[in-house]
Amino acid sequence: VQLVESGGGLAQAGDSLRLSCLASGPAFTDYAVAWFRLPPGQEREFVAVISWDGRRTYYAGSIEGRFTISRDDAKNSVYLQMNSLKPEDTAVYYCAATLSQNINTYYTKTFNLLFDSWGLGTQVTVSS
Repeated sequence: VQLVESGGGLAQAGDSLRLSCLASGPAFTDYAVAWFRLPPGQEREFVAVISWDGRRTYYAGSIEGRFTISRDDAKNSVYLQMNSLKPEDTAVYYCAATLSQNINTYYTKTFNLLFDSWGLGTQVTVSS
């Protein structure tokens, strides 16, 4: 599956943005999809993940309560609604897809290794 992110941009602290991840290719509904981010000068980190059927979602502790992941299989899309943005949310955001259903391992440092399809990313910059 191929993935393309959109929706990034400039925001002020407290603003909201919605990122979109559009998938192309067969059997998108079989894939769990996650968002990761790469803050400047830091390592890539997990943000949120949603199961193939949308019934399970998991979030990084740093964003829980502010971000919401969702999917619309009719549109082959996964979204990340980001509210109450903070300057520390500044990063390149990537969506990634996996056929693995072991998404309850989201807290592990090797979680990203489950994902074999990645988008090119979209930049989010939050000013104070």
